Amino acid sequence: MKKVAAIVGMAGSGKTEAAAVFMKHGFSFIRLGQITLDEVVRRGLKPGEDSEKPIRETIRKKHGMAAYATLNFPKIDALLKRGNVVADGLYSWEEYIAFRNKYGKKFYVVAVYSSPRTRYKRLQKQKWDKEDKKMIRRHYMPKEAESRDFAELEKSKKGGPIAMADFTIINEVSKKDFIKNVEEIVRSIK
Repeated sequence: MKKVAAIVGMAGSGKTEAAAVFMKHGFSFIRLGQITLDEVVRRGLKPGEDSEKPIRETIRKKHGMAAYATLNFPKIDALLKRGNVVADGLYSWEEYIAFRNKYGKKFYVVAVYSSPRTRYKRLQKQKWDKEDKKMIRRHYMPKEAESRDFAELEKSKKGGPIAMADFTIINEVSKKDFIKNVEEIVRSIK
């Protein structure tokens, strides 16, 4: 039975690094928020909270709070024909419910947690690479990151999927230990 693992966590927690480990173990990759990033690039805007937030809000207003799940389901279904899938960036409670309803026992949620202090330091150092469409890392200043955190928790109810995760990884360790922890989860899911 082919599986869908969705990774949830706040910006800078290590979701993309976790997804890379899943990919190393043969999972196909999809970034749920790629829809927003594609629109940012299409409009010629600089990635960041100021450009991304209004786009996310417009998409959710038009398609509902489960938008990033339902708009990506056709791509996920196509990838499932080849094998397991890792979805980076589960955000809203409604997306979580949509995934649960669609994939049932084939669906797993992996939460990646890092403290705000750790995440904000990481986000300030990251650079955005337009050429690497899969593994985009956004650069945010601490105030921008905090603003995004509040919006994600208050408006998209991101705390619910984190609380309901099947697995939780605390990413306050070395990269080597983090990868080891993710690999244990991958083995549990496969």
